[in-house]
Amino acid sequence: MNSNSSTQRRSGSKDIAGGVLMLGLGLGAIYTGLGYQVGTLTRMGPGYFPVAVGAVLATMGLIIALAGLRAQSQYRRKPAAGAALPQARGQSPEWRGWSCIVLSAVAFIVLGRWGGLAPATFAVTFIAALGDRQNTIKSALLLALAMVAVAVIVFSWALQMQFPLFRWG
Repeated sequence: MNSNSSTQRRSGSKDIAGGVLMLGLGLGAIYTGLGYQVGTLTRMGPGYFPVAVGAVLATMGLIIALAGLRAQSQYRRKPAAGAALPQARGQSPEWRGWSCIVLSAVAFIVLGRWGGLAPATFAVTFIAALGDRQNTIKSALLLALAMVAVAVIVFSWALQMQFPLFRWG
């Protein structure tokens, strides 16, 4: 067994584990959401959104787990004689991306509580966009401004959520 098939088998195992985790979380959200009044599509109750998101999450988890099982079964078969398999390179974790995502979530929590929707949305988008090495500061800035506009239109204007745009202190 070469290094490539070993890496691909581990990738299939990760897909299975991740898919099962997503499936479990989705089923948990459905179960919890059913404890509230679900309502109908035209008159949604407080349990409608958790049930809908849980169903999507469970479905995606099932698809990912099945794809992982399929990938594992494909790599258990032996390749044809003389078939060349590309060598897998060991990849280290992308620490910049991970740290930017975690910091963006922390910034959203802090700024959402003490700054309001607009600064929190700007911060989460800007910081997370900087996690991608291909993004420039200018592109992250433009993306963050666009997301603030979308958030204001959707959450403040259309849905009329009780989340102030700006809050000081």
